Amino acid sequence: MEFKAKKIVDLQTEVAEVANELLNAAVSFHKLHLKVTGQGSFAQHKGLNEIYDSLPESGDDLVEQYQGAAEKIITIPDKVPKTLSTIKEGIAYANELKQMITNLQSKLPYSEIINSLDETKATLNSLKYKLLFLS
Repeated sequence: MEFKAKKIVDLQTEVAEVANELLNAAVSFHKLHLKVTGQGSFAQHKGLNEIYDSLPESGDDLVEQYQGAAEKIITIPDKVPKTLSTIKEGIAYANELKQMITNLQSKLPYSEIINSLDETKATLNSLKYKLLFLS
């Protein structure tokens, strides 16, 4: 019984950390959005705008859906957003976020939350497409 309780606490912590990262990523991508200039910057600007608009909702949805499914309130950590200086860093961060989400999905027992997180990964893929190929 003790092992099961630890797994639940670990999962709650991971959900909170991923949610926090999604919320912070919106700030990171927004600041990068304000830095882009030069050829291809319109596509970069638009792609970053779309992602920073959607990530807060994704983080909020993750917490609300998990709390409803698990019937537990979780505590979101207070961490500083990552600083992104280049589009290359933005692409690497999008990949990092996708991997964090995939890792969390592999542990979640709630298919509805897994499916919701797939939408977030799809949005990150769209961002990467714009940053990589429309610049």
